[in-house]
Amino acid sequence: MKTKVLDKGFIEVVDSLGNDLTVVNSARVSFGKRKTKWDKGDERLVRYLAKYKHYSPFRHLQVQFHVKAPEFVMRQWYKHVVGIETTSNGSTKDHAWNEISGRYVPVEEFYIPEIWRKQSEDNKQASEGVLESENNSRAKHYYDTALSTTVNMYNRLINDLGVAKEQARVILPLSQYTEVYWTASFQAIMNFIELRNEKTSQIEIQEYAKAMLKITHHTFPKITEIWAEAHGWEMDV
Repeated sequence: MKTKVLDKGFIEVVDSLGNDLTVVNSARVSFGKRKTKWDKGDERLVRYLAKYKHYSPFRHLQVQFHVKAPEFVMRQWYKHVVGIETTSNGSTKDHAWNEISGRYVPVEEFYIPEIWRKQSEDNKQASEGVLESENNSRAKHYYDTALSTTVNMYNRLINDLGVAKEQARVILPLSQYTEVYWTASFQAIMNFIELRNEKTSQIEIQEYAKAMLKITHHTFPKITEIWAEAHGWEMDV
């Protein structure tokens, strides 16, 4: 399953491990039991596990994603991978992260915002509202001009002078698109969605969190619905 995000980005499920019954069977192994068919008892058990934060059974579900996103989005995303710890209920466990390298592959695609937002007056890190039409057009012109100049110089460094890609790339902006493979447990995915599908998060990464919730619901429908209900999430899937 592949979902388009922003102007050139996407999220795609490459592979997954487990299904809705994986969680309940992992929980019930304490009693030597294993189910082959989902029923209401399983629903009650999963709701209990999610509500009271018994998270280890959810980590048996794994998804491998292929993600294409602007570098500034990926920098925020990577905060959910670094600092991996080992406590039993930690939400930053069970990750694998591999990224395309600008040392090998020339950077060719960049994020182009359609709308330019205003700086929030009461939140230093957030935006609020959009620029008036005239200023939005001027912002687009400034951005296009700066990007065009930078990309031109990047290409000239590489093609005209033979500068190494690993060094020429240092002039490129955070709007450059990058690609990663991210493998994470269901719990880690839900932690990402909880923190990034939230109104104070940057709008661009919110779009990825919304897309990931839909994809995860498609992959593990019952578990995702119960988790969302237990945590009071609204699901537009």
